Amino acid sequence: MAEFRLPKNSRISKGNHHPAPEGAKNVKTFRVYRWDPDSGENPRVDSYDIDLDDCGPMVLDAVIKIKNEIDPTLTFRRSCREGICGSCAFNIDGTNTLACTKGIDEISGDVKIYPLPHMPVVKDLVPDLTHFYAQYASIRPWLRTQSPAPPDKERLQSPEDRKHIDGLYECILCACCSTACPSYWWSGERYLGPAILLQAYRWLVDSRDEATGERLDDLEDPFRLYRCHTIMNCTKTCPKGLNPAKAIAEIKKMMLARRGL
Repeated sequence: MAEFRLPKNSRISKGNHHPAPEGAKNVKTFRVYRWDPDSGENPRVDSYDIDLDDCGPMVLDAVIKIKNEIDPTLTFRRSCREGICGSCAFNIDGTNTLACTKGIDEISGDVKIYPLPHMPVVKDLVPDLTHFYAQYASIRPWLRTQSPAPPDKERLQSPEDRKHIDGLYECILCACCSTACPSYWWSGERYLGPAILLQAYRWLVDSRDEATGERLDDLEDPFRLYRCHTIMNCTKTCPKGLNPAKAIAEIKKMMLARRGL
């Protein structure tokens, strides 16, 4: 399982066990990472026995049930419950994914739920994504143009040009791919990581954007782009089925083309 970043000078302690209601027959145990920085205690893993006959089918259903009915102190993010917002990205059974689209029946044995790996933890299952979003802002993820906009219509593109951003615009910035990437673990302060580079490529291939040269200049750095070693963890773990590794490879090809190589 991918490692997550523990608070300094701490270790995981044995947690609390919450048994299922009396008479429950279809029981599954959920082992959930817990850490409250205000408590001064070590992180721990609590176990919750859930009656699946009284629970929805997704891992997020179980996590919400735990908070609503068993332990209101559990802290996590969630929003749309439709695999669109990316809020409920956890490390589940050793893989980064969205709790709202991960079926409980896909997991044999106990369900192990941790925060996204190698990120500072705010509390329980909530990682600190401040740096991740700052990196996203650094690529200026919006249409950059120099020519005046048409006075009576939008900036148009052909259906063929529009297809170039398929497999890119669908990224929901859940951070599953970046936090599964060893290069991002090692050099995350300077390496942009697969999620942000996929987003960068989305604007590089948009026919309406007029800042291709500037965007490539911003990525021309030993770390921002070139720390990718094509490990492919990003593509394997993406809950939307996207291919960040391919996007990064295409950016590298664009870099070579501009040098005439």
